Amino acid sequence: MGLYDRYLDWVVRRDDADTPAHVALVITERDLLENGAYDTLERFLALAFEHGAERVTVYVSVLDRAVVPTLERELAALDAPRPIALRGPDDTERADAPVQVSVGLGGKHEFAEAVRAIADAVEDGDADPEDVDEAAVEDHLVFPADPDLVIKTGAERLSDFMIWQSVYSELYFTDVNWRDFRDRDYLRALRDYQDRQRRFGR
Repeated sequence: MGLYDRYLDWVVRRDDADTPAHVALVITERDLLENGAYDTLERFLALAFEHGAERVTVYVSVLDRAVVPTLERELAALDAPRPIALRGPDDTERADAPVQVSVGLGGKHEFAEAVRAIADAVEDGDADPEDVDEAAVEDHLVFPADPDLVIKTGAERLSDFMIWQSVYSELYFTDVNWRDFRDRDYLRALRDYQDRQRRFGR
């Protein structure tokens, strides 16, 4: 870690403001084709937990579903500091692990599957329509936890990512692509987060 990175690290640690307990990272399949991409991801996970995160969600947007098995195999083999729950495009099983990885499982699809499951429960008489609320929807999501901070690399736009869960998240867009992502870029995101006053829609 260089001198500037050590300075940022010190500033983040001495600030009384909280760091995010749940960090989400949005990258693309192309990002993971770059040399060293998985090493960068391992370093990112280590930094996040080192700086107070209790959960990290990694969302990999996928255009070509043919690459999903390869991505899943490589991501499952990550040397992560905490256990990983990995879900693909057609998965509906709830993910509950400190590191959650979504490979091509879009937020719209996830939300639609949750609504479909609730509708089936109502039709079967296992749920009353009057009892369907936010908690009912969240009970059927694959990734139920709301991120405090969402980091998107390289562009000021989000993919089809956790549309329900990130409604009150703080969004941070880097000016570098994933291949150039460094410790300082994560630390800058933390400093930006610490300087914000969260309103949660109020």
